[in-house]
Amino acid sequence: MERSSEKKYLETLTKISKAITSDLYLEDILKLIVNLTAGVMKAKICALWLLDENSGTLKIRATQALSQEYLRERSLKVGEGIVGLVAKEKKAITISDISKDKRYKEKTLAKKENLISMLSLPMVVKDKVIGVINVYTTRKYKFTKSDMDLLSAAANQAAVAIENTELMVKTKVIQEELETRKKVEKAKGILMRRQKLSENAAYKFIRKTSMDKRVSMKEIAEAIILSFEIGRA
Repeated sequence: MERSSEKKYLETLTKISKAITSDLYLEDILKLIVNLTAGVMKAKICALWLLDENSGTLKIRATQALSQEYLRERSLKVGEGIVGLVAKEKKAITISDISKDKRYKEKTLAKKENLISMLSLPMVVKDKVIGVINVYTTRKYKFTKSDMDLLSAAANQAAVAIENTELMVKTKVIQEELETRKKVEKAKGILMRRQKLSENAAYKFIRKTSMDKRVSMKEIAEAIILSFEIGRA
């Protein structure tokens, strides 16, 4: 992997930045990041691992690798192997020959894929590790500061894309909850006036109907509101 020009590095980062502000899906953005990074660094594999906070494990979320062996489902715990260690310590690790490093767990896979040198960096958002990004070469290579800077920038961009997506999902969930609450409140008011129910009884009616019909409380509330508005027409 020869050192690319600064111009090539900047062009790559510009493309990644544009992708993040585009309307591409997260999966497509992450795929673009690993493809561009592997291309400019002339790496055989660039892989992005994401951390599942609930299980404390890391799994591959995106890679440009085509090898079925490398793509098989697998996970690493925080602190396990190089990827897990990078996630735990929040520090980059470079290895000139992974076959000789005791911390590297998948030596059989590395030998089969002819992976030799490795650079691994944490993806951090607000001092919290959300994943790890790696690159592998097929010959012994000493990673330069430019290599470190590029991969670090790619990791940061990926982290921003993931954070933005998660924020959008959370915002959408909150909006849905607020919308449901408003409609349930309105439907309760209708039941209280038309059927002379107490607030608690009206709520229980909506909830029971929702459970009996196996649909959301929002849908039941919408049906009550619609029935009321048709009756007024």
